[in-house]
Amino acid sequence: MGRRICCCLVLELIEKLAALIPPPRLNLVRYHGILAPNAHERSQVVPAPPSPTVSLAPGDSPAAPLRPHRLPWAALLARVFALDVTVCPDCGGRLRLIAALTDPVSVRGYLHGVGLPTEPPPLLPARAPPQQAWDFA
Repeated sequence: MGRRICCCLVLELIEKLAALIPPPRLNLVRYHGILAPNAHERSQVVPAPPSPTVSLAPGDSPAAPLRPHRLPWAALLARVFALDVTVCPDCGGRLRLIAALTDPVSVRGYLHGVGLPTEPPPLLPARAPPQQAWDFA
């Protein structure tokens, strides 16, 4: 009897936690009324973005946007986990990306050059589930 009550409490907790998870690809902050994105009077309340005042000479290209559309992976890791992966753990200097190897021959050559194994470890067979029957069912 005690396990059944505990199981029900766990299921209730999981239900409540699942309700708190936001749906994918949906903004977490939603604005209604005059602050909604398509409100007719929104332009009267929300200030317009600053317009560039620099005039371009013939042949000049427009300036790059102030904020990139996507953040680099290192900035995301620093933001989420408070971990700066661009700092060397030995000397404290800044690390930078030199190359991204995608060709299998290049990857094997690099791994061989730094003394790491070039073949993946063998796959182990899946193990059986630890318990075949439930005691309380």
